[in-house]
Amino acid sequence: MSSIVADRGVVHYEAYGRGWPVILLHGWLESWDHWLGTMEWLGRRHRTYALDFWGFGESGKQGECFTVQDYVEMVDQFMERMGIKQAPIIGHSMGGTVSLSLALDHPNRVQKVAVVGSPIVGDGLALFLRLAAHRCLASLVYRVPGVIPLGVRFFSPFLARDWQTWYKMFERDLSRTTLESFHYSIASLRKTDLRLRLKDIQVPALGIYGQVDRIVDSRQGEVLAQGIPLAEIRYFEHSGHFPMLDEPERFYQTLCEFLNHRSDLQRCDQVGLPEC
Repeated sequence: MSSIVADRGVVHYEAYGRGWPVILLHGWLESWDHWLGTMEWLGRRHRTYALDFWGFGESGKQGECFTVQDYVEMVDQFMERMGIKQAPIIGHSMGGTVSLSLALDHPNRVQKVAVVGSPIVGDGLALFLRLAAHRCLASLVYRVPGVIPLGVRFFSPFLARDWQTWYKMFERDLSRTTLESFHYSIASLRKTDLRLRLKDIQVPALGIYGQVDRIVDSRQGEVLAQGIPLAEIRYFEHSGHFPMLDEPERFYQTLCEFLNHRSDLQRCDQVGLPEC
């Protein structure tokens, strides 16, 4: 287990592969290992770093009132501590919203940005997530033993094709999340509206959305495309909120094509790095 110390606590991360760095950011109530398959695939020609956000996984929980903006600063500090001047940033769900915000607030850090099932506007979240943004409701649900795991288990077959694997990860990640992290992060995401700022993103952008996503409205891809005219949007017909689990080979190949644009391939050839 690897970690660095940032301003608001320990940041746990895992790294794999060799080559040009890529930063991977997980979603709400997740942790770094949602990216395991992606790391193995991209690690053939990239040094991949998967982080745990503060309040989740093995990262610190000091303070515990973490917002999207806190996570933006966390990633910036991580890159500074690791000596990574610039890299492609890939984020799932909330992690994608953080990735876009990083590209806006620290544009020199971001070489490319890819988001997977990420809300651009808080209204794109499913109703139960918008309700979780209300502290009184979040507290009530969180404190009643077994309510969240039971409810999520019931709906799991509608959320991921390999729902048994995903549910085991969810149970573990929920057990390592505090009420404050549970509430404040989703409340911050609910308030997010990046539409007016997207035009300022000057790097290549990719949006991947599952057309049967029941957690984030897939039409958020249209919002992303309207804000960044040169953004590339890919819709996965057989995927829900977790394309990396539902259609893994297509997902990995799509990321490879985006990351390994011709200019990048030429640069990697000069130093002898393999292709995807």
